[in-house]
Amino acid sequence: MTYAITQTCCSDATCVAVCPVNCIHPTPQERAFGSTEMLHIDPTTCIGCGACADACPVEAIFPVDSLPVAQREYAAINAAYYEDQAPQPAPDGPNFHAWDEPSFPRVLPSDFAPLKVAVVGTGPAGMYAVQDLLLHTSAEVTLIDRLPVAGGLVRFGVAPDHPATKKVGDTFARFHTHPRVRLHLGLDVGSDVSAQELAAHHDAVIYAVGASADRTLAVPGEELPGSVSARAFVAWYNGHPDVAPDAVDLSVERVVVVGNGNVALDVARILLADPDSLARTDIADHALTALRAGNVREVVLLGRRGPEDAAYTKSELLALKHVPGVDLVVDDHDPRIAPAIDEAGPKDKAAVLRGVTRDRTDWAQAPAPGRRIVLRFHSAPLEVVGEKAVQGVRVAEASGERTIGTDMVLRAIGYRGVPVAGLPFDETTGTVPHEGGRVAGQPGTYVVGWIKRGPSGGIGANRTCAAETVTTLLADAVAGALPAPGRAPKAFHRLARRRNRRAVLR
Repeated sequence: MTYAITQTCCSDATCVAVCPVNCIHPTPQERAFGSTEMLHIDPTTCIGCGACADACPVEAIFPVDSLPVAQREYAAINAAYYEDQAPQPAPDGPNFHAWDEPSFPRVLPSDFAPLKVAVVGTGPAGMYAVQDLLLHTSAEVTLIDRLPVAGGLVRFGVAPDHPATKKVGDTFARFHTHPRVRLHLGLDVGSDVSAQELAAHHDAVIYAVGASADRTLAVPGEELPGSVSARAFVAWYNGHPDVAPDAVDLSVERVVVVGNGNVALDVARILLADPDSLARTDIADHALTALRAGNVREVVLLGRRGPEDAAYTKSELLALKHVPGVDLVVDDHDPRIAPAIDEAGPKDKAAVLRGVTRDRTDWAQAPAPGRRIVLRFHSAPLEVVGEKAVQGVRVAEASGERTIGTDMVLRAIGYRGVPVAGLPFDETTGTVPHEGGRVAGQPGTYVVGWIKRGPSGGIGANRTCAAETVTTLLADAVAGALPAPGRAPKAFHRLARRRNRRAVLR
């Protein structure tokens, strides 16, 4: 029975490592890895053993014969990937694997004292680094997060109606109680303890602090009441402690989302999802209450470019077509839109919109009856209109300018890293300068994840990113390039407890 990879693929390549016949591509050894939206199973070579499905941390792999209606298109998507691919090399023996767990060729000598490593951040990037350190070395890890709950973007950035994606957090959570891990929650590096103090108690420090700020639209009115960043909205419905329960007002009928990446699709879907369905997820109680009482009936997603260049992935767009009780509509106000969809090739994401209703809306009027998501391409925001609060968005389009009436704007144009106290920072890229994960000019200090490479790539991209950083760290250890800490990690635990009595130390 052939298997297929579906929407929630995290691309961490765990499935590649266990496949006995090399039928899952691209592998981390192939150039295309990281540039495709998901991994794909070749139906012509899959032997149906199910090893990939058992290993998948996000439950994204299923037998083709058992795919539900909403996911049957993934059988064709997996097969289409191989239509113009060169034949893959035959497996070399029964134990061949195209890619396995990182091997870290610079193995520490057997008499090498266990490294004391601090990891700041409990999201996917930090936890992949912790996993590599614990499974491949005898390192002792101090794991730190400024929030009182571990998980990072897995806990606070994944939509609640994607529970399978959140399951990767269960894989990481098993390391929280590992005998060589000390977990510090609610401890802020930069205010409770300094970067210098953290380094003074450990051989090495890995920062996995993500990208916690927003890119800006840089248009007038962006900061008006009613204009909210999608990052804050996602944090709100996931119960992030930094966002107040009453931070979002859903009394509006139409919401305009600026952006059309996966986060934009997430917020559109949540705004119009059936609250009874969401009640079976881990959505925050205050968000569920607000959604039940809310009036939102229409969500408009603005994209600067056409459907052929949209930022969302094909898999997330497919999911948007199957939201119960919600119509998906393309506003065909621009003559370039129809050809981009109708002439798209089978692998192009624009082809997914073939058959989707096309309409032209009078944006000065209230939303039409029912619930719908409108994709409006070739619409560049010029201004968030309003005197004391949001009243609309003025956009540039082929025919000139137009104002879309709304009382709420969600800005979903990307995240941005913020400076880390005590570390260099590149304002242009929003990242910490590094070489292979090693922070420039600071021996013993490393970065991983979005603060290292910028806010791109999903959960699985952090696996190879972490492997690179850990490999660099171990190479420095063998070369004697790590500065000797002046204090022991146990002294750091005492320091942390003195500095923040509310921190949870395990």
